[in-house]
Amino acid sequence: MNNSLVSQIEVLKIEELERVLALVYNVFMEFEAPDYSEQGIKAFGDFIEFNSIKNMIQDNILNFWVCYDKEKIVGVIATKKVSHICMLFVDKNYHRKGIARNLFETILSTVKNNPKIKEITVNSSPYAVEFYHKLGFKDVNSEQNVDGIRFTPMKLKITGV
Repeated sequence: MNNSLVSQIEVLKIEELERVLALVYNVFMEFEAPDYSEQGIKAFGDFIEFNSIKNMIQDNILNFWVCYDKEKIVGVIATKKVSHICMLFVDKNYHRKGIARNLFETILSTVKNNPKIKEITVNSSPYAVEFYHKLGFKDVNSEQNVDGIRFTPMKLKITGV
């Protein structure tokens, strides 16, 4: 059964950043925040602060790809230093339609073109651990809690490089 949606993935246009961060925040609050302390929710809010993210994009620290359904932003993935996934969020109405996997495959195809990159890493939220396992990621440590942010460090070895 093919449940995937025909969608368009593009590199973030900076004028879309506010809309992208609104999606990230809304999805975080619904699916992640219930598992986090107040400190963790605040730390995440601080991390996605508009000017901070904008500066990291302009300094080439963060890379963003956005998934659209027509004009609507339905998903986003961001990497830090190319091979560390630091954000992957999909609008709840688009869950289980292949969007997160398509966003991930965009990252995978990008890093496979760089022979220096041997793995992709992620600090998975409790909500996303199973998703990353299905993609082939392996836990590299048990769940951590830093500044109230709960995560499991994971990595995926890049094959065929």
